[in-house]
Amino acid sequence: MRVHAIGSHTATAMPGVKLIRYSVSAADIAASHSLARRFEVECRRAEQVIYTANLLRLNHVDPKLIFVHSGWGESIPLRELFPHARIVVYPEYFYRTRGTDVGFDPEASQLGVDGAVRVSLRNASTLLALADAEVAIAPTQWQKSLFPPEYHSKIRVIHDGIDTPRLVPAEAQFVDPRTGRVFRTGDEVVTYVARNLEPYRGFHIFMRALPEVLRTRPKARVLIAGGDGVSYGTLPDGFGSWKDKLLKELDGQLDLSRVHMLGHLGYDDYVALLRISRVHVYLTYPFVLSWSILEAMSLGCIVVASDTAPVKEVIEDGVNGLLTPFFDTARLAKQIIRVLANPQGHASLGRAARAHVVENYDFDTQTLPKYLQIIQAADASA
Repeated sequence: MRVHAIGSHTATAMPGVKLIRYSVSAADIAASHSLARRFEVECRRAEQVIYTANLLRLNHVDPKLIFVHSGWGESIPLRELFPHARIVVYPEYFYRTRGTDVGFDPEASQLGVDGAVRVSLRNASTLLALADAEVAIAPTQWQKSLFPPEYHSKIRVIHDGIDTPRLVPAEAQFVDPRTGRVFRTGDEVVTYVARNLEPYRGFHIFMRALPEVLRTRPKARVLIAGGDGVSYGTLPDGFGSWKDKLLKELDGQLDLSRVHMLGHLGYDDYVALLRISRVHVYLTYPFVLSWSILEAMSLGCIVVASDTAPVKEVIEDGVNGLLTPFFDTARLAKQIIRVLANPQGHASLGRAARAHVVENYDFDTQTLPKYLQIIQAADASA
C-alpha cells in the first residue's frame, strides 16, 4: 500500500508518507465580498490542490481511498480529480446560528443578520464535501447530530482516539517553567488547560470561581496552562488577552502568588501537570470536544466539567466526574472545594474516568479498527 498526502506549508510530514505541500497567497482576498471571504480562501486552497494533485496523477497515482478534512476547501476538487476514488471526509463541525456555541454566552458579541449569514456560510465547503463523499466521520454523537439529517446515513461516529497505554495514572512531579517551583502528586493542586485562555473554554467562568476556592482552601495552588491568543471567538475590547481582562476584573480578589500562569507547555510537561492534579477543571461552550478532557480522564484525573454538549456524552455526573452548570461560578467553586477537601472520597471518579476512556476512546482498540474497516471496504469495492 502506498500513501500520499497533500497539505499546506504548515502540514507535518509522517514517516512513510510522501507529502506534497502547497501554499496560498493572501493577495486579492481582501477585495472579495465580506460574506464570501472565507469561501474565497477555500477556493484558493482548492486551486492549489488541483495543481498539487496533478503532480500525483503525472506520476500515475490513482488513489482508491482519500481521507480529507473539509474545513479548508481542500476537498472541493477531489471528486473531479479522482472520480473513481472512495472519499472519506472529516467535517468535524456543522455551524449553526442557534442552539450551539453561537449565542450561548450573553457576554459575547451578539450577531446581527450579516453575522448569522457569515456563520452559515462557513458550512459551504463542508456541504460540498458531504455531497461528494461516500463516508463522513464525526468524533462525537452530538457533533453528528448537528449535520442536516439527510447526511446522517453517511456519517460514522469515530473519535480520533486516545493513547491510553501511554496516558496512565502515575506518581509525578511538575516544575513550573517560569518560577522553578516543584509540584508533586498529592499536592493540593487545581489544574485548567486550554490551547488558549478564552471564553469558549470557560476561562472567564473558571477565573471568577477562584477567589472563593483560594479563600476556602488556603494551601491550594492553581496551575493554568494555555496561550494568550484566541483559537475561537475574538479578543476582548481594550485588552491584549482574556487573561489580562480577567486579572483586571479580579484585581485584589486573587492571591496571585498561588495562581500559576504556565503558558504553552510541551506534551511531556502537560502530561506531568495532569498527573499531579488533585482536581482538573474542563469547561466549554457547546462546541467541539477537546482532546484534553479525555486525556485527563485517561490519566485518572478527578474532573469537574460543564454540563454542556458534548461533555455530557463522556462524563456522567457522580459516576466518572462531576458536572456543573457552565455559568454557575458558585457551584463550580463548591465542587472544586469538595474535591480538594476530600480527594480520597472522590478517587473512584478518577478510576471510573480512566475505565470509560479505555473502553470507549482508546486508539488501538476503538479508533483504529473502525478506520481499518473503512480501508478494507475500499479494497473490497476496488
